[in-house]
Amino acid sequence: MNNQEIAKKVIDALGGRENVNSVAHCATRLRVMVKDEGKINKEVIENLEKVQGAFFNSGQYQIIFGTGTVNKMYDEVVALGLPTSSKDDMKAEAAKQGNWFQRAIRTFGDVFVPIIPVIVATGLFMGVRGLFNALEMPLPGDFAIYTQILTDTAFIILPGLVVWSTFRVFGGNPAVGIVLGMMLVSGSLPNAWAVASGGEVTAMNFFGFIPVVGLQGSVLPAFIIGVVGAKFEKAVRKVVPDVIDLLVTPFVTLLVMSILGLFVIGPVFHVVENYILIATKAILGLPFGLGGFLIGGVHQLIVVSGVHHIFNLLEVQLLAADHANPFNAIITAAMTAQGAATVAVGVKTKNPKLKTLAFPAALSAFLGITEPAIFGVNLRFRKPFFLSLIAGAIGGGLASILGLAGTGSGITIIPGTMLYAGNGQLPLYLLMVAVSFGLGFALTYMFGYEDEVDATPSAKQAEVAEAKEEVAPAALQNETLVTPIVGDVVALADVNDPVFSSGAMGQGIAVKPSQGVVYAPADAEVSIAFPTGHAFGLKTTDGTEVLIHVGIDTVSMNGEGFEAKVAQGDKVKAGDVLGTFDSNKIAAAGLDDTTMVIVTNTADYASVAPVATGSVAKGDAVIEVKI
Repeated sequence: MNNQEIAKKVIDALGGRENVNSVAHCATRLRVMVKDEGKINKEVIENLEKVQGAFFNSGQYQIIFGTGTVNKMYDEVVALGLPTSSKDDMKAEAAKQGNWFQRAIRTFGDVFVPIIPVIVATGLFMGVRGLFNALEMPLPGDFAIYTQILTDTAFIILPGLVVWSTFRVFGGNPAVGIVLGMMLVSGSLPNAWAVASGGEVTAMNFFGFIPVVGLQGSVLPAFIIGVVGAKFEKAVRKVVPDVIDLLVTPFVTLLVMSILGLFVIGPVFHVVENYILIATKAILGLPFGLGGFLIGGVHQLIVVSGVHHIFNLLEVQLLAADHANPFNAIITAAMTAQGAATVAVGVKTKNPKLKTLAFPAALSAFLGITEPAIFGVNLRFRKPFFLSLIAGAIGGGLASILGLAGTGSGITIIPGTMLYAGNGQLPLYLLMVAVSFGLGFALTYMFGYEDEVDATPSAKQAEVAEAKEEVAPAALQNETLVTPIVGDVVALADVNDPVFSSGAMGQGIAVKPSQGVVYAPADAEVSIAFPTGHAFGLKTTDGTEVLIHVGIDTVSMNGEGFEAKVAQGDKVKAGDVLGTFDSNKIAAAGLDDTTMVIVTNTADYASVAPVATGSVAKGDAVIEVKI
C-alpha cells in the first residue's frame, strides 16, 4: 500500500473524519484527539502496514509510524480532511478529557509525580540504614544522626514540597508556594509528631479554642492550601496595579494563606486526612489478604483508566505516618504479573515483530513501567491482560498475608528490592515476586495466547519481504556511535515514554543531559531536522539510521528553548553541533529533558548494543551496531 491508501485506512479505523477533533504529530507518532474512543478499530490500526504500535496517552490516540514516515502520514491525513491543531491546543484539550473524577486524579498526578523522586531516594536511604541494622553494624553517633537527616528531612518538609508543586500546577508563583509551605512546618511551631506523642510539647492556643501545631507529614491539608493559595494569588494579582505587584501580591498571599492554613484549612483537613488514612489501613488490613487481593486485581485496570495517581497520595500518607508502605508490595505483584504475561506472549509467538515488541516491553515492566506491556501487547490480545489481573490479585493477596511493606514508593519489582533489603523482608518479597511471575506466565502461556492464523501467509510474507528489500541499505557496516549528548547514561527501558522504553522505535540509549548541546554521533547526512529543534534524524555514512530526540513530549514547546544548527540534507562530521537546548526551560514547562538516541533501523542489524554506563563526555562511544 502507498501512504495515501494507508492514510485512508487510518481515518476509517479512527471512526471517520467526523470522529476526529484534531491531529498533530511529533518526531515518531501521529497524535489524534477523537470524540468517541469506542469508535476506533484499534486492531485494524495496529495491523496496518508501517504502523509500529498505537496506544492512548494523555487523552490522545498515538499511532507510531517512526521518523520520516510520520511526516508523510501526517501530510496525507491532513490532505484527506482531518483538522489540525497546535501541540499546545492538543495538550489543553487532553487535559479536559474524562469526567471530573478522572481530571481530578490527573491533577493529583501532576502535583505528586515531581515529588516522587525525593520519596524514592528517602526510601532507599531507609533501606540502606535498615540493612546496617540488620547486619548488626551500628553506626557511630554522628553518622547515625547524619542518616536520620537523610531519612527524615523529606517527610519533615513534605508540606513545603506539596504546596510548592500545587502552586506550580495551578498557576501560582512556586517560590511563594514553597515559602508558604515551609511556614506550615516552621521550627517555631510545636512539632505535630511531638504533640501527638503526648509528651511535654503541647499545641499553641489562639483565642482560647483554636489549637495550632505544625503540619509535619501532612499531605492533604498542604494540597488544599496550595490549591486555595494559588487561586488566591492569581485573584490578588488581577486587582493589584502592576507597579506595586511585586510588593503587594506576595505579602497579601503569604499573610492571608498562612492564617487560613494554620487556623482553618490545616486543622479541618488534617481530620479528613486521618479518616482517609484510617479507611486505607482498614482495607489493607482485611483478613486473609483480601485487601491485597482486591488492590492487586484492579491496579492495572486503574492504570489503563489513567487515574492510578490516586495511589501516590495514599502511599505518601502511609509513609509520612508510619514510614512503611504496604501498597508498594501489592502494586509490585500486579506489575510483575503484567510483565510475566508479556513474556509468555513473547515466548509463545512465532511472529518476529511481536517478539521484538514483547520482550523489551516486559523488561520495561520489570523496571517499573507497565504501559508498553499493557498497550503494546496484553490489551491487544485481551486474554493476557485479564489473566494477569488474576495473577496480580493472588500475588497481592500473598503480599498482604506476608505483611510486606516497603520503606518508600515510586520503584517496584527489580529496583524495588532496595525498599525491602533493610527491613528483613527481602526473602519474602522475592517469594511474592516469584509467585506473581509464575502465575502470570503460566496462565497466559496455557490459556491466554495463540498465534493468529493468517489466511494468506505466503502472500503477506512476500509483501513484507519485498518492502524490506526495497528499503534495506545497500552496504551496512559495523559502526560505533559516539554520544550526541554530554551527561549521564540512562537505560532505554527506564525512559518514561512507552514508545521509546518498549523498543518500538528501535534499540539505543538515553542520556540525562548536563550540557544543552546536541552533537553528531558519526559522519552522517541530516535526514530530518525538525523546525522545533527538539529532534534530529541522521543516516551515517555506514548506513546506521539514528534518531536523537531531546526530552519527552518537548514537541509541545513549539521550539521554545531549542535552536537547530543544521537543516535537512546537510552533511556533518562526528562531533559537529546539530543544535542547542535549554534544560531549564524544559523543566519550567514541566517536562523531562532525558534525551533518547535510537537506532531506528535496528532490524537491519544482528546486534545493536549500548556500550556506555555512568557519565559520558563528548566523543565517548555509546552504541555499537554489528551486521
